Amino acid sequence: MSLKMKELPTSERPYEKLEIYGAKKLSNSELLAIIIKTGTKEETAVTLAQKVLNLSTDKSENNLNFLQNVTIEDLSKIKGIGKVKAIQILAVCEIAKRMSLPLDISNIRIKSSQDVVNLLKDELIYEKREIVKAILLNCRNTIQKIIDLSYGGTNFAILEPKDVLHEAIKINAQNIIIVHNHPSRKSYAKSRRYKNYKETYRMCKNARSRGSRPYSGC
Repeated sequence: MSLKMKELPTSERPYEKLEIYGAKKLSNSELLAIIIKTGTKEETAVTLAQKVLNLSTDKSENNLNFLQNVTIEDLSKIKGIGKVKAIQILAVCEIAKRMSLPLDISNIRIKSSQDVVNLLKDELIYEKREIVKAILLNCRNTIQKIIDLSYGGTNFAILEPKDVLHEAIKINAQNIIIVHNHPSRKSYAKSRRYKNYKETYRMCKNARSRGSRPYSGC
């Protein structure tokens, strides 16, 4: 039987260790143990945390990105991790994800496609569904607004041109960038939905008469 948390030396307990040495001195399992809070009669919170980390297929010690894709069901399969603990872990993951987003997009100026990648990569990279967004810009290519246009499946998303133009015309956006992710990690340059995106782009070009100028999709 493993030692209970209170039986460990004070300097080895996650809560006390963080208080004394700071969060940077804790291992991933120790930080996760603080979120999990309690263990079982057989295992400490640190041991349970390590079992959560073992769900990763990437055995790199510091790679926690897999937590973006785990589900309540995945976590609940671990004895000692019930629904409440699973929800707590996923909530912290979502907070971390939101912390990576820019605080104020109104002062961001888009100069290249790489600027778009840097802006949305952390938000979209771990999504399991295809998501289409529109970045609406003023005449100086400064962001006015970012809107979600479509939520699809793992390899599709339906995009309606009117959805793209409605908000752009409403706020008098001068440029539009259409962005989408690839959950399947496969290119679909010849697929049906790619043609749908191209059709949307052609229809957006007609918006020039209304003062909006489309950018190519990213």
